Amino acid sequence: MQFEATKLPGVFLITPKRFGDQRGYFMETFRLSLFESEVGSFPFVQDNKSFSAEVGTVRGLHFQLNPRAQGKLVSCAAGALLDVAVDIRKGSPTYGQFVTAELTAENGCQLWVPPGFAHGFCTLQPDTVISYKVTDYYSPDHDRGLLWNDPAIGIDWPVDADKAILSDKDRKQPTLSELETNFVY
Repeated sequence: MQFEATKLPGVFLITPKRFGDQRGYFMETFRLSLFESEVGSFPFVQDNKSFSAEVGTVRGLHFQLNPRAQGKLVSCAAGALLDVAVDIRKGSPTYGQFVTAELTAENGCQLWVPPGFAHGFCTLQPDTVISYKVTDYYSPDHDRGLLWNDPAIGIDWPVDADKAILSDKDRKQPTLSELETNFVY
């Protein structure tokens, strides 16, 4: 596995090695000892999967507040997506900055989004399945979000705002200037 640091400290793009032949391929997608040596010790407690039927489906930007903050190890099991992490740690030199990564079933890449970052994605192909490990259980009381297309952040989404397929909840999230967070750098 290759671990590539991004411009946001703590966020990594992980590319597993594929071994293939005429039957297909095999790849190791997670190894605790390697993850701990490259990224750090984060206990994964739950695996999640999300299916999006249409291109242009946006989910996010989501996070959970402390003490139930979640780190997410995100991959694409089918289709393709643009994955996004936004630094929401008050006092961070990269506060409000973001990174993107194209995750596809074909490239096998993963994005590690640590606690203190909002996460979201936009589907690039129909019938996209996202799979991710999290470091804490879902907690409705700590569940929060950030407006996906806040111009102060400036994410270049691959879909126009009027064509994006969103939940009502994600349409009404606060902007970065309105965001209440308990993450401190």
